[in-house]
Amino acid sequence: MEKFYVTTAIDYVNAEPHVGHLYQKVIADILSRWHKSLGEDVFFLTGTDEHGQKIFNAAKEQGLTPQQLVDRNSKKFKEAWKLFNINPDRFIRTTDKDHIKTAQEITKKVYDKGDIYKGVYEGLYCEGCEAYLTEKDLVNGECPYHKKIPTKLKENTYFFRLSRYQNKLLELYKKNPNFILPLTRKKEIINRVKEGLKDLSITRTSFKWGIPFSIDKNHNTYVWWEALLSYISGIEYPNSKFKKYWPADIQLLGVDNGWFHTVIFPALLMSAEIKPSKTIFIHGFLTFNKQKISKSLGNVISPKFLSEKYGVDGLRYFLAREIPFGQDG
Repeated sequence: MEKFYVTTAIDYVNAEPHVGHLYQKVIADILSRWHKSLGEDVFFLTGTDEHGQKIFNAAKEQGLTPQQLVDRNSKKFKEAWKLFNINPDRFIRTTDKDHIKTAQEITKKVYDKGDIYKGVYEGLYCEGCEAYLTEKDLVNGECPYHKKIPTKLKENTYFFRLSRYQNKLLELYKKNPNFILPLTRKKEIINRVKEGLKDLSITRTSFKWGIPFSIDKNHNTYVWWEALLSYISGIEYPNSKFKKYWPADIQLLGVDNGWFHTVIFPALLMSAEIKPSKTIFIHGFLTFNKQKISKSLGNVISPKFLSEKYGVDGLRYFLAREIPFGQDG
C-alpha cells in the first residue's frame, strides 16, 4: 500500500486561531481525504508551536505563566479544527514530552558531528517572526511581515554551521525539481541561497521559555530549530512509524515560513543524516485591504465567526475554490 504523509505548519499560540491558519488546514485535510479515497495509507500532522520569546512576553502581559497560555490557546486551535471537520492523525504540541526528547537527541547528534559551536550573536531579531534578520531583509527599516523595527541583540549563543550546507542545498534543489513549489518561490529561495549562507544562532539565554539545550543547560533551544523537528517527532522518530511515513510527501506552509522549511530544515536533516521531505509547497497570504491577515497586525478574523456567518462547508468550499494555492488571496 502506498503511503502519504502530509503536514501543515504548526501554529504559534501567542494568540487565537484565525482564517489564515484555517485556510492551510482545510487544504491539508482535503489532500488527506483524497489520498485516503485512493486507498493510500495516510498520515496527516498538524499542531501548535509553543516556545519562544513571543509566547513568554504574551503570557507576561496577560498575567499567565507560559504553560497556562499555551494550554489555553492550543485547546482553541484544536476546537477550531474540530468545528471545521479537520481530522489530523496527530495534533502535536512542542511541549509534548516526546517532541522535547527528539529535539534534544537530534541536536546532540548534530553537535557530535561538529556542526554546532559556541559564539556570540550580534544583530537584529524580529520577535513577530521569531527570526534573526539582516539589514537586507528590512523594508524602510522594518520587518516586511510585521511592520515593526527589529530588536538589536547581543547574546551568547551556539551556532549551527548552516554555511557548510550551501552547496548541498543547491544540489538538492537541482536534483529534486519539485522540492520547492511553486516555481516563483523556488527561484526566490535559490537566489538567496546563492548569495551565501551565514551560520545560524540556535540558542537563547535572555529568557527562560524553551527546550533546554542538549549541550548546555544555561541555554534554551531557539524556537525555530526545535519546532521544525516536530514533523519527525510527530511520527515517533526514530521508531517504526517514522520509518513507515518519512520522508513527508508534502509539507504545506505560508510564505513567511518558507526560508526555515526550505533551507534550515533540510540542512538540519542532512546534518542528522535524515532524508529531506519530498515537496515543500508554499502558499501565499490571505489578505484584507491588501494587507496580510496576521495576529501581529491585529486584523484577524476568527474561524468560529465565519462558520456562524457562512457555514462550515460553505467556507471550506470557498477557501479551496476561490484562492489559488500558492498565491495571495
